Amino acid sequence: MDQLADMLDTLSGIIWSEYVLIPLLLLTGLFLTVRLRLLQFHKLFHALWLALIRRKEAEGVQGDISHYQALSTALAATVGVGNIAGAALAIGMGGPGALFWMWMTGLVGMATKYSEALLGVKYRREDSVGKQSGGPMFYLRHGLPGGLGLTLGVLFAVFGAIAAFGIGNGTQANTVSQQLNAVWGVPTWVAGIAMVIIAGTVIIGGIKSIGRVAAGVVPIMILLYIGVTLLVLIAHAGDIPAALALVMTDAFTGQAAAGGGAASIFVVIQAGVARGIFSNESGLGTGAIAAAAAKTDQPVRQAMVSMTQTFIDTLIVVTMTCLAIIVTGVWQEDGRGDGAAMTSAALQDGLAAISPGLGPLGGYIVAIAVAVFAFTTILGWSYYGERCIDFLVGHKGVPFYRVVFVAMIYVGAVASLDIIWLASDIANGLMALPNLIGLLLLSPVIVQETQKYFGNPDWKNPDIKIPDVRQ
Repeated sequence: MDQLADMLDTLSGIIWSEYVLIPLLLLTGLFLTVRLRLLQFHKLFHALWLALIRRKEAEGVQGDISHYQALSTALAATVGVGNIAGAALAIGMGGPGALFWMWMTGLVGMATKYSEALLGVKYRREDSVGKQSGGPMFYLRHGLPGGLGLTLGVLFAVFGAIAAFGIGNGTQANTVSQQLNAVWGVPTWVAGIAMVIIAGTVIIGGIKSIGRVAAGVVPIMILLYIGVTLLVLIAHAGDIPAALALVMTDAFTGQAAAGGGAASIFVVIQAGVARGIFSNESGLGTGAIAAAAAKTDQPVRQAMVSMTQTFIDTLIVVTMTCLAIIVTGVWQEDGRGDGAAMTSAALQDGLAAISPGLGPLGGYIVAIAVAVFAFTTILGWSYYGERCIDFLVGHKGVPFYRVVFVAMIYVGAVASLDIIWLASDIANGLMALPNLIGLLLLSPVIVQETQKYFGNPDWKNPDIKIPDVRQ
């Protein structure tokens, strides 16, 4: 068993190494950024307006949930452990300069997320029970010719269904149970049963139920976390310019690292890029599955809404987490922990600077945020895995999948199954490979759709129907 674990750990390290997936994800984002002529920059404010302010849905269009619920579902599956614990790990591994490379990953990742969502809506299909179903498996199958598209689509769906049980289920359930146990002494088995009941109730209701819960819980939790972190930054406002200067200089020198050691420039880049990708999932294709469920007849419009997920996830939440860690100085102090523990220490120290009595509140906020975000990740990934199963075997496999998925929540809450998590981590990485191939090969379609949409003089009017480019 130990040999199997070592083998899987080695394979996971290769797939997620600086030689395979990390550069491929980053370079694909750069390629799409160039092909789309920096769209994520000059259309960002309009995209945010569509996503957060203009929330009226078109009437009589296909889809199962609103575009806001689709965005919230995608955020539910990404904002969480990666933003709170992962961002801190990046600073711990590579020093403050890692934040710069997380920014770069987020900026090019917006183009990737845009492209995934556009294709997800364009190539979606109605399943046997009348629900919209889309994502990489569909745009690979129907967008690429012959056996290549089918093979890549099947591979993505297989890896996606496997990954859902690890990154989207067991590891998240374990995080929730451990947080509740550490902070409030809740037995892990009690947390497991509670999660099974609550998650099972939501998951049985399908994407409409998941979308409603995500739209209600995720924005509130994000605002609460941002609000507390903002208080810390306000209390250390005088330190922010120096912190930003340190981020910029360390990104290219690699002189700072946790504990005052030296980190090479390569380690800084690797830490920032890897954690940035883990945070926003741009390139993994999952966001396209949520986007495909949205009520819309405009692939480009939904794509703009979807790319704001990466902006919110990485460029706002991750940035605030990292700056709080840097300005409070906890990243340089031994014994302050890593991951979520480092973030908790930063918020506790920051709030204590305002008033000593507020210090413990920071720890509670982090514990609650990690638990809630991890739980909503379970909900989001349950839908991703379900769509993969539906693609592979049809709707008849979905009820069985849901039962197994919900049961796995309890297993994850009470046990640490390292081999299963390693296998899931590998599958999670392997999801990206067929998806990235598809994005590169279908980039002409992405560009054509985009030019058609923005070539219409009325594109800013969300009530105007702009025909998409059907093949």
